[in-house]
Amino acid sequence: MDKLIGREQEIKLLKEYTKSERPEFVAIYGRRRVGKTFLVNRLFAGKMSFSITGVLDGSMDEQMEAFIDAMQEYSGELVEKPRTWMEAFRVLKVFLKKKVVLKQRCIVFFDELPSMDTQRSGFIRALGYFWNSWASLQDNLTLIVCGSATSWMIRHIVDDKGGLHDRITHEMHLRPFTLRETERYMKSRGFKWERLSVMQAYMALGGIPYYLSLLNREESFAINIDRLFFSEDEELRREYKRLYRTLFKSPDSYTAIVSALSKVRSGLTRNELSRVLGKDSSGSLSKKLEDLVNCDIIRKYVVRERNVKKNSAIYQLTDFYSLFYLTFVAKAETETGYWCNHIGTSEVNAWLGLSFERLCMAHVAQIKQALRIDRIATKFYSWRSKSTNPKAQIDMILERADGIINIFEMKYSEAEYMLSKEEEEKLRSRVSKFREETGVKEALWPTLVTTYGLKNGIHSSSFVATLTTDDLFL
Repeated sequence: MDKLIGREQEIKLLKEYTKSERPEFVAIYGRRRVGKTFLVNRLFAGKMSFSITGVLDGSMDEQMEAFIDAMQEYSGELVEKPRTWMEAFRVLKVFLKKKVVLKQRCIVFFDELPSMDTQRSGFIRALGYFWNSWASLQDNLTLIVCGSATSWMIRHIVDDKGGLHDRITHEMHLRPFTLRETERYMKSRGFKWERLSVMQAYMALGGIPYYLSLLNREESFAINIDRLFFSEDEELRREYKRLYRTLFKSPDSYTAIVSALSKVRSGLTRNELSRVLGKDSSGSLSKKLEDLVNCDIIRKYVVRERNVKKNSAIYQLTDFYSLFYLTFVAKAETETGYWCNHIGTSEVNAWLGLSFERLCMAHVAQIKQALRIDRIATKFYSWRSKSTNPKAQIDMILERADGIINIFEMKYSEAEYMLSKEEEEKLRSRVSKFREETGVKEALWPTLVTTYGLKNGIHSSSFVATLTTDDLFL
């Protein structure tokens, strides 16, 4: 069985929460397949007083069946089926009363919590009553609730306005692996891939442990991709619908947003998205965008004009799996061996360039560390010109408290990158336009992030600093 890789901070915190001298109510949320359940189950294996997993798309009756199974497993006794969640939590309280009097910490785990909240089930009210009336008074009890439907977890548990208002003692957003954690995970499974292959795997699958677990160390990256997406087995082709169905009860409107963002490299503002989708730029669209941000599917970037304006933010698709699926898989319905047959094509090269940019933006902390500015306060934003046609854009800018602004160029290359005269002129033009339109007075430092570094040439001095793939693995 896989061992825990990474998650050092999360492990440290969870251990603290189960050693405190007060009742703890911990909410863990994050994208499907990111490893929430695995983390809790492995960390507290053999130490739980009670654990239950909700039935995905299950009815109220099926959720109660799951409760009975869990209660009988932990109590070793036959349990009569409760009619309501109030009755179920009453049964749980009677069972746990025998545990909390012992010296050992009482750990209770509710996994896939959103599935239990079926229509008109009264689950949230019953959970709130259970915590407020009894569990919150038990100094050696830790209640951990977990769910992939991140927006549901935030609205109904973390930010609940009813019985659970301000009752959560700790929340934990479990995010995808970084490149470094991905490399460690793959090495633990016997992979001997070079970092370029690890990076390509990340650009297609993201730092999602379950997806990475499907890779075969005996196969190349390309053959793995064909097996997972373009073969008879194609385990990850069907994952797309499952992902969004797990995250959202009505996924179609969300996948429409994701699909629209996948087609625009530079991203879209809310008003632009509204026009593309043919819908009003209303609160409903804002809510859906917020949900997708919370689920680590898209990212919201503020845009630098004379001031950083949040209401003119750009939304970009940052979920690597969704970007890969919509770019290639959704369009190659029947072609087996698609990936090996299309290596080197303009479509694949364009994806490599775009995905590498997203990779860099997902590793800002590592970039700051490589530049030795991780202790300097920074603002991270994008910029769009309002005067050029087509609109010039800089996707990644770090404005530093020491009076310097790093303007990033992110270039994927399978050899040392050579800056051409044409690219140098474009870079110079973007930097000039940025200063002119924003009116910034700070020093502007063009900074390159590329795979194998910058090849010396007559234009290479355009960059003040150059980072490589290895820096992203810090």
